[in-house]
Amino acid sequence: MKIECIRERLAEAVSKAEKITSKNASLPILKCILLKATKKDGLFINSTNLDIGIEIKIPAKVDVEGVVAIPGSVLNSFLTSISSEKTVTLDLQDGNLLVSTPKTNTIIKIFPNDDYPTLPFVDTKQGLEIPTESLITGIKSVWYSSATSSIKPELSSVCVTPEGDSIVFVATDGLRLAEKTIKTKQIPEFSQILIPAKNAVEIIRVFEGVTENIKMVIEQNQIAISYNDIYLVSRIVEGNFPNYKAIIPKEFVAEVTVLKQDLINCFKTSSIFTDSFNHTKFIIHSEEKSVEIITKNNNVGENSTTIQGSIIGDSMDINFNYKYIMDALVSINSDSLKLSFSGINKPMIMKPVGDESFLYLLMPMNR
Repeated sequence: MKIECIRERLAEAVSKAEKITSKNASLPILKCILLKATKKDGLFINSTNLDIGIEIKIPAKVDVEGVVAIPGSVLNSFLTSISSEKTVTLDLQDGNLLVSTPKTNTIIKIFPNDDYPTLPFVDTKQGLEIPTESLITGIKSVWYSSATSSIKPELSSVCVTPEGDSIVFVATDGLRLAEKTIKTKQIPEFSQILIPAKNAVEIIRVFEGVTENIKMVIEQNQIAISYNDIYLVSRIVEGNFPNYKAIIPKEFVAEVTVLKQDLINCFKTSSIFTDSFNHTKFIIHSEEKSVEIITKNNNVGENSTTIQGSIIGDSMDINFNYKYIMDALVSINSDSLKLSFSGINKPMIMKPVGDESFLYLLMPMNR
């Protein structure tokens, strides 16, 4: 193999692919990315960890066709270190890959490519076409609420469900739940799917910033997403997502509307004094139209901060993990929030004012 290509294009593709490689020591080939050069199509960059895979095609001048498997982290780091170079040449010599520019020559050891896994390919031409921003917004709005443990795979996933002319994204770890509804121009024609949360994060990394539509196809326990010269395929989790709608309260004893920035500023101060469980007490003063937020750490001290708001209903005090609230605030673009409390030891619902597309449910902490 011998090719020449634009360093920036190669570095961008390798960076995306390297993040999907596996760190599994028992399968060292999965630490590699696969480079395949053809005179007809240019250069293909592949990587997979057997759970998710990607192929990116970039233009290249191909003098000699070929295929090599090379450690992704090594090539990525090298290309990053030569950011001032405009072009780079890759030349297979004596079982190693010579990576050269006008200023530097580097030899990187390669792996046998015969055992490199083949990506499953599906035809995405007839897939559901949606704005990339819609997909990314849907995933980003909820993925952080998924469980970090893989004991229950359905809870460590992002649930994607078609509902009429919308796609609903949901994630929950049992203590909190985030739901985001995205309108689509095409009527979605698939049943509910569960995307592993760690793969959903990679989807964000790969496609964030794309301004045009992507194609999405779901079949045979996998989801494939494509845009121009990028193709990504992810495993789908087998199982049933919990019937979460049954736990969303319909009646509330208190509803509080506050400015989002006021709450963020309050948490910046109160977080200094929180304990290892991020325990935060909310005291709702109905008559004073205010919310007092208290944190205490026996080794540091304690803090009480009051913010004003519009309050309907009863006074009450209730405890939450403040970090769980902060996680959801990045999904809210509205300047104001409505916090709806269904009672002591019952879930709170948080929504942006004027936007019914997002809902966040949070269970309280023990006193």
